[in-house]
Amino acid sequence: MAQVLVVEDDQFVRSALIRHLTEASHAVRSVGTALEALREVAQMGFDVVILDLGLPDLDGGEALKMLRGITDVPVIIATARDDEAEIVRLLNDGADDYLVKPFSVEHLSARIAAVLRRSRAAAADGPPTGALRVGGLTIDPLRRQAELDGARLDLTRREFDLLAFLAGRPGVVVSRKELLAEVWRQTYGDDQTIDVHLSWLRRKLGETAARPRYLHTLRGVGVKLEAPS
Repeated sequence: MAQVLVVEDDQFVRSALIRHLTEASHAVRSVGTALEALREVAQMGFDVVILDLGLPDLDGGEALKMLRGITDVPVIIATARDDEAEIVRLLNDGADDYLVKPFSVEHLSARIAAVLRRSRAAAADGPPTGALRVGGLTIDPLRRQAELDGARLDLTRREFDLLAFLAGRPGVVVSRKELLAEVWRQTYGDDQTIDVHLSWLRRKLGETAARPRYLHTLRGVGVKLEAPS
């Protein structure tokens, strides 16, 4: 059984989801706006959020970004939109999965189960107990904070996860396939997703791909994080 929050403004769809998820033995709460969803997530612990994009007060994509600012709870986007570019953007912004309406309750239940397996496996691994230090970089996984030469870095959720994963393996070349599996929790994807996040991360570390300090790309092999020599 999972604690599920359904964020859906269509009352008919909302009622159907509540009924089917309850029949599947999940504990379900539901809201019809993004602000209500943010309030619920801030006050209660959920195992997964089912998020519609066409909300009356705020676009679901913006709601996703705000959710990611306060929680790492898995989010499954459920919407009628099927634009591939938007799907990629939402996955990069922190969505854990994406379903295009109409879909069967069996399909949704299978996606929930898969997301929960990944989430629980990650939790079982456990975060490092102490701060990670690589040269002038300090990464605190428990507080989810990173500093460079004593200055706080303003990182997105995914940027922090990427930096922390590499910092836990200083000097080790990590393949893009492993990054997709461990940081994005995806078994598929393209190199562009990783390259974009590496580019943003480099910018915040004050470096470029041509003149790296911490992040070093080995063409055709992977990426490594190491202290400047």
